[in-house]
Amino acid sequence: MRDQPPETHHLDLLILPETNLILVASVIEPLRAANRIAGRTLYDWTIFSPDGRAIETKSGIPIPVAGAFRPQKETAPLFVLSSYNWQAHATAQLRMSLSRTARHRELMAGIEAGAWLLAEASLLDNHRATNHWEDFEDFATAYPQITMVRERFVIDGKRITTGGSLPTLDLMLELIRRQHSYSLALEVSRLFIYEQERMGGDLLQVPAIGNMRILDNRVGAAVKLMEETVDAPLTLARLARRAGVSARHLQGLFQESMGVTPHAHYLALRLNAARRKVIETRAGFADIAAATGFNSSSAFSRSYRAQYRESPSETRRRLKLMN
Repeated sequence: MRDQPPETHHLDLLILPETNLILVASVIEPLRAANRIAGRTLYDWTIFSPDGRAIETKSGIPIPVAGAFRPQKETAPLFVLSSYNWQAHATAQLRMSLSRTARHRELMAGIEAGAWLLAEASLLDNHRATNHWEDFEDFATAYPQITMVRERFVIDGKRITTGGSLPTLDLMLELIRRQHSYSLALEVSRLFIYEQERMGGDLLQVPAIGNMRILDNRVGAAVKLMEETVDAPLTLARLARRAGVSARHLQGLFQESMGVTPHAHYLALRLNAARRKVIETRAGFADIAAATGFNSSSAFSRSYRAQYRESPSETRRRLKLMN
């Protein structure tokens, strides 16, 4: 029996006036990218404002909304986004609405200053949380019942908080990884999120997934080699030798910094490259298999189906029907 296609995850976004445009994009753009890469709607969202009027961002670019935030018994995750002057919008009615909707929501997220709104509604009591570094101490003093931690983002049960725009991007990648796969999160990160580090005169594009940052030069060197050898994968022993460590040590370093094995990262790179060719070209599957380091079409098809829950031919057929 074939696996069913992944369901669509719906999010409600409550955005307060004076929110930074980049903060809104940091939530939405990774989800949009995941949809594009997957070739199906994995995520959709509805945007609300406190009063139903378009949101005036700090850049002066308004964001249209579906209406005023008047929750009933919705269960979808709610992300509360705010950047500046949150106090002016934390009305008694809004705090009450947040308290009421929390009874039904499977998840509540305070994005940047949105954490203040959740705290004002007593929704972070006895939880771990974080906040923007500029406000961290003030937040900790104002809400001693909340355990503050200096992390980019914190997921504590049904509560999420983030410390700014880039940490929010990290959060969205982590959610994509948990809900779908490391492979999809990696491909989303490679679209527009990377760290540039100088290594031997080269600029290395280092993806960031969740709280992962490649700080070890040996792991960075191995990742660069993987990027360069998608068509002819190196053995772990050769990767490790060229990175200057033992195979066992490289395994440990990868697990520590990336949260996956070298094999899992390498395979994700190769399958993502293969999927792009399946979707964006008319190349034969045997040619795609050879170009991404698989020794046969059947081995490629098995790995592809295991990762994407459909065969390469089913991907092309489905996308053809959509166009």
